[in-house]
Formats: sequence, structure tokens, C-alpha cells
Amino acid sequence: MSGVFEPTRAAGLARMHAFVPHSGRAYAEGRNSDLGPGRPSAVSQLSPWLRFRLLSEQEVCAAVLEKHSLAAAEKYVQEVLWRTYWKGWLEMRPGIWTRFVEERDVQRERLRNVRALEQAEQGRTGIEGFDDWARELVETGYLHNHARMWFASIWIFTLRLPWALGADFFLRHLIDADAASNTLSWRWVAGLQTAGKTYLATADNIARYTGGRFAPKGLAEIAEPLTEAPVPAATPLGEAGSARGAPALLLVTSDDMHPDEALLREADIRGTCIAADRALLWGDKAGAFVADAARDMAAALGETGKAPVKRIDALNAGAIVQASREAGVKRVVTPYAPVGPVATRLADIAKALEGEGIELVQVRRDWDETFWPHARKGFFPFKQHMGRLLEDMGLTRT
Repeated sequence: MSGVFEPTRAAGLARMHAFVPHSGRAYAEGRNSDLGPGRPSAVSQLSPWLRFRLLSEQEVCAAVLEKHSLAAAEKYVQEVLWRTYWKGWLEMRPGIWTRFVEERDVQRERLRNVRALEQAEQGRTGIEGFDDWARELVETGYLHNHARMWFASIWIFTLRLPWALGADFFLRHLIDADAASNTLSWRWVAGLQTAGKTYLATADNIARYTGGRFAPKGLAEIAEPLTEAPVPAATPLGEAGSARGAPALLLVTSDDMHPDEALLREADIRGTCIAADRALLWGDKAGAFVADAARDMAAALGETGKAPVKRIDALNAGAIVQASREAGVKRVVTPYAPVGPVATRLADIAKALEGEGIELVQVRRDWDETFWPHARKGFFPFKQHMGRLLEDMGLTRT
């Protein structure tokens, strides 16, 4: 694993604290610039730690807003809240994730061994910038957000490749690959997320924000929005469980790898099971990050001596039943898993555990409980609640 993204909470905290002084004006003025790997950048590059919740959105925003006013750090706080918004939006429309998976599988079969797709994924299209980003993604597991937007636009509107296969390419290589953020961002570029509104990458914009590194020729000059069946209306969020209750086994998954005291303050934890299931991730780099993070977490928890800690490589009912028996409990508590592979697996596991007389309880963070219900429409109405909700959580400076 590259040292750029060390898979420990301590490394994430160190990066967060180093970034906080620059999260105001410096971020706002420089966030769109991508000068290339290894070059100075105004962005935080905290996404891998946020994706697996080794750091939480709440603690990052709290650190930023302890140093800056909301007005000064608004651009960065909004960037963090985009992640929250995407999660909440998809949570109320899980069928959109299913739709993506089905579309991806159909297009994979249709374009099997198609040269244009291979060239795009290998960075051999001849398009300046695009090829560089394809190689950077595969080699490092990371791309600047602006580069992700340019790449997606060129993939869809210049190369005329299926958007779902582009989203899948990102999922297979990004360390921070995430069902909600990745899928919905690609849909937004394609004109599906906000119906009729697309994102068109231009040579001038790319040249400006790459410091003149790239000025690609032959890019599409028109971005006609893609079409699909109507997006279903938002459904109410499902009710999350409570940590309070009988003694329990704490189950940690890759969707939330640092369940903190605030989440578990009422739980009676008798043992911890950390499931680093690489099969529920899409790429080798994400899998390696999670596996190393799980080892680090197991070691840290083991040192506390509060409860036995067990690490498993596969998230399945049999392993959890065994861990529950070893802990002497009939209840399993786990941080809530949003729409995606982990949530799907947990739904199946819950049924199997029930047959063994074991209850599986998913506990949702206060941050998600506060913000997700407001993700029913677009981001603009969502962000109108930002200041009030942050104040209600005690995060804004007075």
C-alpha cells in the first residue's frame, strides 16, 4: 500500500490536523486545481479515511469549524457534506443502486473484448490528460475530484462509452470507492442525476486547472444528457436500532471502521469482531487498505483489554454466530451500513442469525440521523439546512 494513504486512524488524524489550517480561503481558492501526483494540492485527500469512517464527517467538520467560521470554511464543509448528501439520497432510493448494477452487468457483456473500452481503461486513447488520469488511477488508487469529473465527461461524451462501465472502472481502482458517491457523481455528469443537466469537460478548463499540463484536442463540444426510466420518489428512511439492550458482540465492517463511544455509549459490549471482507470491495487497493486498517484496529483494541477482539476475513453468518457464542451473547450490534454490498450482505446475515436466536442491530450515527432526511431532493435545498443543523450539533463557532 502506498505511503500516501497509510491505512490507520492515526495517519488520518495527522493528515486532518495538518489540513485544518488550510481549510478556509486556501482551500476555496485552490480546490479546483490538480497539478498532478506528488505536487502541492489545496485539497485534503482525506477521502480514503472518510470512506471507511476511520475518520467521521462529524469529527472532520468539528476540527475545521473549531479553527474557522462556517463562512470562511463553507466550501470545504460543503465538500464533506456532498458525501453525506449522496449517502442519504441513495438510502432513500436504493433501487438506483440496483439499476446501476444491472446496467453495468449488461454493458460488461455487450462490450466484452471491445477495443475502445480496453484503450480507455489502459490509458491508450491518445487523449491528453485522460490517458494520464487512467494510469494515475490504476497506479495510485486516487484522483483529484476535478480530474474525476473531466475523466467521466470525456468517457461519456467524447469516447461514447457506457457511463456504468466508467463508474465500474472507478469502483475497481479507487481506494475510496463508494457506492453512493461514485455512482451518483457519474450519474450527475451524464445528466441522469439532475435530469437534463450534464457536465462538459473543455480543453480550456482542463488547461487552466492543471497548470497547463494538459490541453486535450478533439473533445466533445456538446454533452447531450442521457435518459433513463424516471427516478423513483424518495422513500422514508428505515428505522435504525439502538445500542442499548442486552450484552452484545460489536461487529465492525468496512463501512464504519471506527465506531466511537458516542455511537456505542449505551451498549454493553462483550466482544468485538472485525470483518475485513475484501470480496465486498471492488478493487485490490481498497481491499489492502481495509485489511491493513482492520489489523491496526484489532491491535489497538486488543491493547485496551476491555473485551476480546477477533478479526475475520469474510463477513458471513457462520463466523458471526461463532464469535457471538465465544462472547456469550445473543445480540450483535453494528454501525449502520448504507446502500451497497455490505448492507446487502448484512440483510442476508440477519435472517441467518435470527434462525440461531441471535439479533442483529444496526445503529445509525447522529450525523446521518441529522442530515440524511434532508437529502430528498437536490443538493441546493439540502445545503440550505447546513448552518442550522451544524449549529444544532454544536459544531459552529459563535
